[in-house]
Amino acid sequence: MPAPGELTFVAPRGAAKPPRHLADLTPDERREAVAGVGEKPFRARQLSQHYFSRLAHEPEQWTDIPAAARGRLAEVLLPELMSVVRHIGCDDGMTRKTLWRLHDGTLVESVLMRYPDRVTMCVSSQAGCGMNCPFCATGQAGLDRNLSTAEIVHQIVDGVRALRDGEVGDAPQGGRTGEGPSRLSNIVFMGMGEPLANYKRVVGAIRRLTDPAPDGLGLSQRGITVSTVGLVPAMLRFADEGLKCRLAVSLHAPDDELRDTLVPVNTRWKVREVLDAAWEYAAKSSRRVSVEYALIRDINDQTWRADLLGRLLKGKPVHVNLIPLNPTPGSKWTASRPEDEAAFVEALESHGVPVTVRDTRGQEIDGACGQLAATER
Repeated sequence: MPAPGELTFVAPRGAAKPPRHLADLTPDERREAVAGVGEKPFRARQLSQHYFSRLAHEPEQWTDIPAAARGRLAEVLLPELMSVVRHIGCDDGMTRKTLWRLHDGTLVESVLMRYPDRVTMCVSSQAGCGMNCPFCATGQAGLDRNLSTAEIVHQIVDGVRALRDGEVGDAPQGGRTGEGPSRLSNIVFMGMGEPLANYKRVVGAIRRLTDPAPDGLGLSQRGITVSTVGLVPAMLRFADEGLKCRLAVSLHAPDDELRDTLVPVNTRWKVREVLDAAWEYAAKSSRRVSVEYALIRDINDQTWRADLLGRLLKGKPVHVNLIPLNPTPGSKWTASRPEDEAAFVEALESHGVPVTVRDTRGQEIDGACGQLAATER
């Protein structure tokens, strides 16, 4: 039975599960897997070192492991999970979007973005999405399946390797370039899918990403943001995990009447229930909540809605990210007028609510999640 808040999906008939991978397993489980093929358990730590720390994924690079054992260990713990269909860059090479093909032919996307003061990677947690938000390219495509923990983790591991090798932006010199840091600092679960609908595997991925090396990548939990459209039971469960990640609530409307249309899951959990669960997470994690709000022209960008949102959020541990909508081809939804965006910001600030208009990246490379995969179908 699924845990509270975790949604299930029906896999297509004949669909094969992703192969078991080192990143799916805890350190103890890795040792058991290695011992199960007749190798000494300490080989699991060596493999973890190669995968997470050295980013050495080819068996011939594992010179501390006997040549006769490398192929067998690769088959057991480091099978090929996914392959690059193509990379597309923009923003003078500082943004790179990757289209991945998984073992079963499923397509997913990730985006690596370098800024002057940080490097952020946006990753997918599902192939497609079942939340059916009408302005979202991924939602229009529907849900194919959940990603495994390792399929999530590998997107980030590959991003770390790409940064190390100077593939995004200028080649690193001494760990830095003229365009800012070359080490991954932030991960946002805002790519394809609803992360909390794939709860167990997303939490597993967070553990792998933040476990100290060589068991994981050794990243900071505080640099990870997990988004949700408002799956209240899963949000409350997430609050009890003891994590220090940031929770981002994709609200998009402050009133139930409109949000029922823009975010259909609102028909099950209303705005106030979603926000109450967010404040519960904030209290237990001591982290401020992000409220994500895509500004859509003449739909949700009225000043009175900004005023209502400000009254709901006033005095709460929250920051609002206003997102100029990146429209999808053929969609009736488009970005707000600059003057309406400015008025929305002013109305929120009048309530003392901190607000930022998100920097838009990747518009010329099918930047909205799901657009690139849709062109490949």
